[in-house]
Amino acid sequence: MRHLVRSSTKLQLGLVLIGLILALALSAPLITPLLIGDAGPRDYGVAPVMELPSLEHPLGTDHFGHDLLALLVHSLGNSLLIGGLAGVIATAIGIVVGFTAGYKGGRLDSLLRSTTDMVLVIPTLPLLLILTASVRVVDVFALAFVLAIFGWPHAARAIRAQVLSLRERPYVDLARLTDENDVEMIFTELVPNLLPYLGLGLASSVVGAILAETGLQLIGFGPGGFSTLGSMINQALGAGMITQGRIDTIIAPAALLVLLFLALNLINMGLEEIYNPRLRGVTAD
Repeated sequence: MRHLVRSSTKLQLGLVLIGLILALALSAPLITPLLIGDAGPRDYGVAPVMELPSLEHPLGTDHFGHDLLALLVHSLGNSLLIGGLAGVIATAIGIVVGFTAGYKGGRLDSLLRSTTDMVLVIPTLPLLLILTASVRVVDVFALAFVLAIFGWPHAARAIRAQVLSLRERPYVDLARLTDENDVEMIFTELVPNLLPYLGLGLASSVVGAILAETGLQLIGFGPGGFSTLGSMINQALGAGMITQGRIDTIIAPAALLVLLFLALNLINMGLEEIYNPRLRGVTAD
C-alpha cells in the first residue's frame, strides 16, 4: 500500500508538471499579443535589443530584439509538438511491428526482428545531420517524422518481448477457442493488457525525440525555419550571451527542458512502479 501511495505521488506530480507546461505552451496566443502586439515572436526588432528583464519584457530581450518570454512560449510549443508527434508516430510503428512479430512468430517474426535490429545499429546522428543539412525545407512535422523513423525500433523490440509473454497466457488460449481472428485477438486481448506499458513507452519516445531535436540544435545542425527551446539555447551561446552577463537567456529555455524531462520521467517511474509486478512484489515484501 505504501508503495502505491509513493508511485501515485510520482505519477500525480509528473502529470501536474506536464499539465502546467502544456498550459504555458497553449497560452502563447494570449501572452504574445500582450508583449509584442501584432508582431511575431521571431520577428526582428520588435523590442529594444539586450534589455534586462522588466515589467514590459519580463524575461528581457536578446540581441535580435526578440521578447524572450514571447519567444520562449512559442519555442516551447514547437518542442512539445515535435516530441509529441515523433513519440506517437514511433510508438504506433513500434506497436504494429512489435505486436505482429510477437504474436505471429515464425518467419515473419524473424524478418521483423532482423529489420528492427538492422535499424537499431544504423548510426542515427550522422544520418540526422545529413538529412537536416540537405533537405531545403524542414518544418515541425517533417522533423518529427524523421525522428520517429529512427525511434520506433526501441519500442518495437520492447513490445515484442511483452507480447511473447502475453500470448502464452491462459486467457489468450481461451480466446483462440472462440475463433477470434488475429486482429481481434491483438486489439481485444493483448493491447488492453499492455496499455500502461504502451503509455510508458510513449513517454520515453517523447523524451528521446525532444533530446534528439535539442542535440541537433545545440550543435548547430537543427532546422532554422522555426524556433525551439534548443535553438534558443544555441542562439544565445552563439551570440556570446554568457560573456555579456546575460546567462538568463540560456537559463530560461534550459530550465523548461529540465522541468519537461523531469515531468515525463516522473510519469514513467509512476507507471512502472504501479504496473510492474516485480516492483510491486519487492515492495510488498
